[in-house]
Amino acid sequence: MIGKDRKEMLKELIKNLHKGADPEAVKERFKEVLEGASPVEIARAEEELINEGMPREEIQRLSQVPLEIFRESLEREKPLAPQGHPIHILMEEHKMLLQFAAELKGIAQELRGAEGMDATSLERLRHFEEHFKESGSHYVREENVLFPYLEKHGIKEPPVIMWMDHDQIREVEKSLYKLVDEYASMEFQELAQQLEEVGSSLAELLVNHFAKENNVLFPASLRVISEAEWKDVRQQFDDLGYCCFTPEGARMLLKEKEIAVTKPEMEGRIAFETGTLSREELEGILNALPVDITFVDKEDKVRYFSQSKGRVFPRAKAIIGRSVQLCHPQKSIHVVNEVVESFRGGRRDVAEFWISHQGKLVHTRYFAVRDKDGKYLGTMEVTQDITKLKELEGEKRLLDDAAV
Repeated sequence: MIGKDRKEMLKELIKNLHKGADPEAVKERFKEVLEGASPVEIARAEEELINEGMPREEIQRLSQVPLEIFRESLEREKPLAPQGHPIHILMEEHKMLLQFAAELKGIAQELRGAEGMDATSLERLRHFEEHFKESGSHYVREENVLFPYLEKHGIKEPPVIMWMDHDQIREVEKSLYKLVDEYASMEFQELAQQLEEVGSSLAELLVNHFAKENNVLFPASLRVISEAEWKDVRQQFDDLGYCCFTPEGARMLLKEKEIAVTKPEMEGRIAFETGTLSREELEGILNALPVDITFVDKEDKVRYFSQSKGRVFPRAKAIIGRSVQLCHPQKSIHVVNEVVESFRGGRRDVAEFWISHQGKLVHTRYFAVRDKDGKYLGTMEVTQDITKLKELEGEKRLLDDAAV
C-alpha cells in the first residue's frame, strides 16, 4: 500500500464520518489505515480535506474516532526525542498536566460528598489553579515557535486545529479560575457540581488534545524539521520560558547550545535578530504606531521622531541634531537632566508622567535604550493620548462595520 493510497483512504474515512457514518462501524477500518500511515500522511490528509472545503471545525470534531485509537496507547508511549529536545519537554509537560487534571477531577468528586469547603481542599484547588495558569507557557511555545516551523515545511492546517484546541482548553480553565475565585459566594453543592463538570471536561480535552499531538503532530515535526532548526527551536523555547512544573531533567541543555541564527542576506533590507525589514517598511511601522516616538542619542542629541497621525506635540525636522535640553522650557530642564542622567548611570530604565493638555489626558514615558551588554545608547520618549483608553470598560470582541 503506497503512501498516497493510505492518505486517500484516511480522507475517505473522514468524509464518511462527515456524511454521518457510525463512528464505531469505521473504528476498525481506522485502525488498519492508521497502523500503516505516517504522522506526516495524517497531517497532509487533514490539510487536503480543509483545502477541499471541509471546515476546520468539522475536522476538529471528526478527529474523535482516530483519537480514541491514539488514546489507547497514550499511557504506554515511549519518548519520541532525547532529554533536552523541545518535543521531549512538551511531552513531559503533557504528563504533568494530565496528572494535574486527574487530581483536580478527584478533588471535585471528593467535594460532592463533603458538607463544605475546608482549608485543605481550597489550598489544593488554588495549587492546581496556579499550575494551569502556568501551563499557558506550554501553549505559547507551541503556538509561537513549533507551529511556525511546521508551517515553513508545508504543514499548515494541523497547527491551526491544535490552536483551536488550545483556545477550548483556555476557556475551560477560565471556568475553573472563576469557580475558585468565587467559591465563597456560591452554594456549596452547586460549587462542587460545577467543579466536577469543569474537572471532567478539562481532563477529557487534555487527553484528546495530547493524544493527537503526541501521536501525529510531534512525530510529524520530527520528520520535517531539521536538526539545525531544532536547536533554534530550543533556544526560542528557552527565551520564552517554561512552566513552574516543567521537570528540571527535561530542560537539560542540549550538547551544542550555541546556535547561529541565520539572517537572510537580502539587498535593501535591514537585518534584525527577529527578522528583516526594508527602510520603507520600518518607517511605515514607526509612523503607524498609535504613539509619538522621539529618540535622543547618548550625547543628548535628538536623532529621530516618528510622524504618526494626530501627533500630541508638534515636531519639526529642524530639531534633528539639537540638544534635548534646548527642546524643553527652562522650568523643566532639571527634570529632563535628572531622567537622562539616571538612565545613563543605570539607576533607572523607565520614567513616566501624565498631564492634561488641551482637554486630553497625555501619558509620556521615557525608556533607556541599551545594547545587549547594557551600554547606554540613548533615550526614547513615547507620548500617547490616553483619554479614550481611560474610558474603556468591559470587552469589545467584534469589528465595527464602519472603517475607522
